[in-house]
Amino acid sequence: MEHRRLHLLVFLFVNAIFVSLQSREEVLLDMRSSGGELGWLTLPYENGWEIVQTVVNGSLFYTYSVCNIDAVDQDNWLRTTFIQRRPGATRVSVELRFTVRDCNSFGGASVSCKETFNFFIYETDADVGTNFRKGQFRKVATIAPDEVTRDQVVLVNTETKTVGPLSRKGFYLAFQDMGACVGILSVRVYYKTCPSTVQSLAAFPETVANGLREVEGACVENAMSQSTPRIFCTAEGEWVGPVVHCECFAGYEPVGDLCQECKPGYFKPSVSPELCLVCPDNTRPSAAGATSCECEDGFFRSPSDPPTSPCSAPPSAPRDLIATTLSTDGRLQLSWSSPLVTGDRADLTYSVLCEQCDRASCSPCSEKVHFEPGPADLQDTEVIVCDLDSHLNYTFTVEAHSGVSQYGAARPATSITAALDYTDPPKVTLIHLDDRSPTSLTLSWTLSRRPPAHISHRYELMYRRKDGDGERDVTTYTVLILDKNSVHVNDLTPDTAYLFRVQVLSSQGNPGSYSAEYEFHTSPRAESRVQSPSTMVMGAVAGVAVVLLVVVAVLLLRKRRLRAHRRGGSEDPYFSDQLKPIKTYVDPHMYEDPNIAIQKFVTEIDPNAISKQKVIGVGEFGEVFRGAMKSPARGEVAVAIKTLKPGYSEKQRQDFLSEASIMGQFSHPNIIRLEGVVTKFKHAMIVTEYMENGALDIYLKDRDGEIPTYQLAGMLRGIAAGMKYLSDMNYVHRDLAARNVLVNSDLECKVSDFGLSRVLEDDAEGTYTTRGGKIPIRWTAPEAIAYRKFTSASDVWSFGIVMWEVMAFGERPYWDMSNHEVMKAINEAFRLPAPMDCPSAIYQLMLQCWLHDRSKRPCFTDIVNMLDKLLQSPESLSTIADFDPRVSIRLPSTSGCDGTMFRSVPEWLESIKMSQYNESFARAGVSTMEDVLALRHEDIRNIGVRLPGHMKRIAYSILGLKDECSSLSVFAV
Repeated sequence: MEHRRLHLLVFLFVNAIFVSLQSREEVLLDMRSSGGELGWLTLPYENGWEIVQTVVNGSLFYTYSVCNIDAVDQDNWLRTTFIQRRPGATRVSVELRFTVRDCNSFGGASVSCKETFNFFIYETDADVGTNFRKGQFRKVATIAPDEVTRDQVVLVNTETKTVGPLSRKGFYLAFQDMGACVGILSVRVYYKTCPSTVQSLAAFPETVANGLREVEGACVENAMSQSTPRIFCTAEGEWVGPVVHCECFAGYEPVGDLCQECKPGYFKPSVSPELCLVCPDNTRPSAAGATSCECEDGFFRSPSDPPTSPCSAPPSAPRDLIATTLSTDGRLQLSWSSPLVTGDRADLTYSVLCEQCDRASCSPCSEKVHFEPGPADLQDTEVIVCDLDSHLNYTFTVEAHSGVSQYGAARPATSITAALDYTDPPKVTLIHLDDRSPTSLTLSWTLSRRPPAHISHRYELMYRRKDGDGERDVTTYTVLILDKNSVHVNDLTPDTAYLFRVQVLSSQGNPGSYSAEYEFHTSPRAESRVQSPSTMVMGAVAGVAVVLLVVVAVLLLRKRRLRAHRRGGSEDPYFSDQLKPIKTYVDPHMYEDPNIAIQKFVTEIDPNAISKQKVIGVGEFGEVFRGAMKSPARGEVAVAIKTLKPGYSEKQRQDFLSEASIMGQFSHPNIIRLEGVVTKFKHAMIVTEYMENGALDIYLKDRDGEIPTYQLAGMLRGIAAGMKYLSDMNYVHRDLAARNVLVNSDLECKVSDFGLSRVLEDDAEGTYTTRGGKIPIRWTAPEAIAYRKFTSASDVWSFGIVMWEVMAFGERPYWDMSNHEVMKAINEAFRLPAPMDCPSAIYQLMLQCWLHDRSKRPCFTDIVNMLDKLLQSPESLSTIADFDPRVSIRLPSTSGCDGTMFRSVPEWLESIKMSQYNESFARAGVSTMEDVLALRHEDIRNIGVRLPGHMKRIAYSILGLKDECSSLSVFAV
């Protein structure tokens, strides 16, 4: 009994230690945590297992012990109460904490002492109460201690046994003692579980640990996966193995174990494990939970752009398109700069459209013209155009494309009209014999390429008599300089061989390479006698034809003069020596009913075929629109639409439509084309062709110094050709000015404004009012101002002013002089000075147009011929007229050194129309007129003046200042 008491005391101490331990298992039975009678059965009831109750720190503990080592044949049983098995727990663990007394510690008094006991289990579906039969139990194991207790040192053993598989609703455990000194300190029955968890946004339920077990889970709210999430639960209650990741929906991002919607201003476009992103550039702020961010107005995404990419604008037009001739075989290089607006896209490409143009229209280039590397999908900003004809003008249009080009407005493009401009002349490829006689040879030759119409070439022909007997006389060469590609060589020897070769001389005098030598024979004298009769017959026939033509011409001229005499003679002696054209202009005001003139000369357009798009100007009678007209023959074409403002009077309507009656009578490439009118509608409209570059004066002002002189001369030639046509039609324009000349995309100039040359009172150009109406003083001839005598000669005077405007890049004629000052200066023989860099030949033509005697002025036919000659000989434009900046920039003095000096740099810049450089001069520290006089050419460039025309204007002004003020040492303040 003393041994038993010692054993129990030790147990209580150890049990108190284990109370503080915690476990994560699911416990079915815990002997230590029972707060009352355990209710375990013992068999036999007495002298077997004994229960001991002990209070430790206020808690009641129960232990069982047995120590009948002195008796033989011991069979002591201890059975637990009914233990319910939970679903899924097919195996349970039984943890035993016990002590066993060393049999030797009893001094060998008992021969039947044992140091082990047995462990049993009995499964059942119901609680059997006190019905205890040993045969129902199945032995699980014999429990043997690892250490036995000796003397006063108590050693506690722990043994855990796994029991299973279990299938009934519950079970009992039993312990059999067969003669040992045993103390059961604790019995704990439990099973392990893998706790519920969320891993990779997948939720897994609590799972009983029965070996290695695969468990299915489910994605958390607002998440998904392609397959069912799975994981393994081990026997130790741990989750192991790979997990199928769940991903948050579009518009949601992972935050811990949840998927939360994106904050405002953020978005997530797809199912993914990624976080929400900030809305990219050029997009509107998004709402919460956004899957994308919408583009701002004017910005787009292409179908291939991911939602994460920023929105971009369509590219603007390419810039600085330049055409350069590469070689003599029809190759032209086009190069340009990238658009100002590219959208920062990597898919920017370019395409090139080629059209060949004549004076009237443009059509697509022939199939032989090809591009290297191609006309579309170009990555670089240049392309080579091959197999062009040198005698044609081509218009090339370059467009920039990107993935969002289709979403913007009409694609902006850059166009240039160019022709092959060869430095070297063409080559002579073949010399032909056209005719021969005993003493002459008629030859012609073909060139490697056809020269442009405006460029003429001269030819150097060398020939010699063929050497005889292998000898060569080098002094027998004869050289002829020719203006055409044919020649008739006389004074040759009959029946003799001659050798010929030709080289081409360019208009600049550059010689080309010689052709190969060709051999031709003069005919023998006998052949000449045979051919003489036929030659005489041909000559006679030609003579008769010439006589007949002369007679017919004389009769026609006489008949026309008789008709003119019957009408009262020629209207003006300016036309007295010229043949009148058959077709003449008819003044619509001659009709009693103006509507008759409309019906006769103008086409009526269905108003449904017209659509207005944008206001581009304001005319005397109303607004002017850019629009489109649908035509069955031409499809949809761009047009300009003049409208009649509301509240008009009938007279205003007739005056408005009279311009259409005038335009409808004209058809010329350099006269604005009338498409038709709309009169059978509430608001009358005049529809003309659309001129993309607008008025000539504004076009030139925006390109000061950028257009070469040769091209300016070509533009003047077009205007002169249009005025020649009007003159031949007996029409006097009366208001020819650069503002009334329009420019299209091919830089063709066309005369416009036939509305009786009216100028509004509040027009900035100003008018001088007479009893007969209003006159644009600066453009009008003196006889028209004084006597209202408007003729084609007065239009020539106006054309001279237009020439000055063109060469001065839209400068205002007579600058800031008043109308009265202009009239006074003209009557005193003052004439506008030559603009900067104006060719002397062009300025001399201006002066001829401004002759006071109108009968001595050239007619438009002469003007067109003169300009043609200048264009055919570009070297004639290289001589520049004298330029006096003191006169050209500010009259009568540039600087006012006569006592009205410039007080500041801004005042000086304003006087030469260069006020846009005020800040540039200030930043450069040029603050006084002394600083201005010290400027050199490179200083002007460093200040920020880049345009050539602006640089020349400023440089010439400084030169004039120095000339006028050279005698002054100090400027007045």
